[in-house]
Amino acid sequence: MELSNKRIVITGGTAGIGLEMVKQLCRNNEVIVIARDESKLKALAQTLVSVRTFQADLSNMAEVASVAQSVTRQFESIDILICNAAVQYTPMLLDDDFRPENIQREVNLNFTGIGYLVHGLLPSLHKDTPSSILLINSALALTSKKTSAVYCGTKAALNGFAQSLRYQLENTNIMVQQAFLPLVDTAMTQGRGKHKMSANKAAEQILRGLALAVVDNDIGKVRWLRLLLRLAPSFAQRILKHS
Repeated sequence: MELSNKRIVITGGTAGIGLEMVKQLCRNNEVIVIARDESKLKALAQTLVSVRTFQADLSNMAEVASVAQSVTRQFESIDILICNAAVQYTPMLLDDDFRPENIQREVNLNFTGIGYLVHGLLPSLHKDTPSSILLINSALALTSKKTSAVYCGTKAALNGFAQSLRYQLENTNIMVQQAFLPLVDTAMTQGRGKHKMSANKAAEQILRGLALAVVDNDIGKVRWLRLLLRLAPSFAQRILKHS
């Protein structure tokens, strides 16, 4: 799919990888950004005047349903939906600073809200021309680490959701793609890990996979992880355990 003259909806497009994708996409496409922070959305719209913005807390299902309706009302059709927004809480369940109330927000934003948004925008994607749903996933969908148990669970669930959604849409014009990311240098990963991929490079590789219709785009070190999981799964799991 050529990424030109497309109408693209992207979530979490005001910071990190999402913002880098928006910058790259808005040169030749109509980009619609859905995010929670209204001040960041206003700043984005002022900086990139071609970008349209919608405010919604994507961990709130009522707001997800409402923003999907708003998008479908204002735009007759869309070509690409990129589900990028996510949150990760790192404390373990045994830690004093673990907050059980964060579980629902993490599950909603990383998984449930994606299901709501995909369902709400499917009618806009049902056209005669090829269209795509791109789910931004993580290496942690393939094998978990010790911390961030809820995050790991949501990413594994998202992988299963993507596979099933492909079966449901296999006789339509809609392709379901995933991008599996290594550790990327964003606010989410601040203070954790070494040798991180830059957000700009991650965005470039995500969009390259989207354009080339790569079904499961293993980015950076994820390619080696998937190979290790086939050849030496126990070794791969030990590596990720303390990542």
